[in-house]
Amino acid sequence: MELRQLEYFVAVAHERSFTLAARRLHVVQSAVSAAISALEKDLKVTLFERSAQRVALTEAGTALLPEALAVLDAVQGARDVVDELGAGMRGSVRVGLLPGLGLIDLPAAAGEFRRRHPNVELQLRVEPEGSAGVIVGLRNGDIDVGFLGVAEGSVPRELTAWELLRVPQVLAVPVGHRLARRRSVKLADLADEAFVDFPPGFGTRTLIDQKFEAAGIKRQVVVEALGIENGVQFLTHGVGLGIIPEYAVSGLEQLRVVPVTGETFQWSLYMATLKRRKPTAALRALLGLVGSHLRHPPGTRLGRDLDQQN
Repeated sequence: MELRQLEYFVAVAHERSFTLAARRLHVVQSAVSAAISALEKDLKVTLFERSAQRVALTEAGTALLPEALAVLDAVQGARDVVDELGAGMRGSVRVGLLPGLGLIDLPAAAGEFRRRHPNVELQLRVEPEGSAGVIVGLRNGDIDVGFLGVAEGSVPRELTAWELLRVPQVLAVPVGHRLARRRSVKLADLADEAFVDFPPGFGTRTLIDQKFEAAGIKRQVVVEALGIENGVQFLTHGVGLGIIPEYAVSGLEQLRVVPVTGETFQWSLYMATLKRRKPTAALRALLGLVGSHLRHPPGTRLGRDLDQQN
């Protein structure tokens, strides 16, 4: 088994394509195919199911992937030690983002990171399935670090997570709605109301769904928004009710905030990595940079990990 074979294996596993893996590795496709075939022969297993439509990991390939990533991480760690004494930091960092994430000035953070570390390849990609998609990407090794918007205590155990912000949510009601003049409502008052929310898989959607399910109340989601700002736009046009971050609806004349008796809706923004993967120097540098580009809207609070730094 050669290191090059593991690099090619991981590239195919991430790209789900021999062609795209070859392009990513800057080699011809035949070299990738030959390396994978040699690795399969050496291990006496089939690592990929190949068809004209797709390339997918087999059970053996799925088992090998985290071990291959650990080997490559260890090699990168050795390179980091040498680079710190020589030409500077190298490598790559792949980041999984949440759609419509406005709590971090990502363009500024990415720009500063590139200026400080020009030899590190920084890749940012939005996970359409929200926090659930980020978690899958971390588990599969498709990304090195990702942002999660989930309730406190719901971060999977196999992840190391840094809490950046705590974000309280409120019930936002269009001014013309029958509940807009109420001083407060109970969860039961919201049964059968039309809601604007995010798609399943988003941490905030999961939090709210669990609250209603625990109370035995059926909730109707009529719009699955693409992000917080998009959700607010639907609310201001009277499409439905929404349980939305307080900062996003503060001061909007088209909406009224109505307290929900006995209920608290709050989620936290985290950065997370997989515990079994040792962070590279490049990843540690990015983690250290994010805090300085964090937006802190009124109503939000710094997370536990940032509080401890101040």
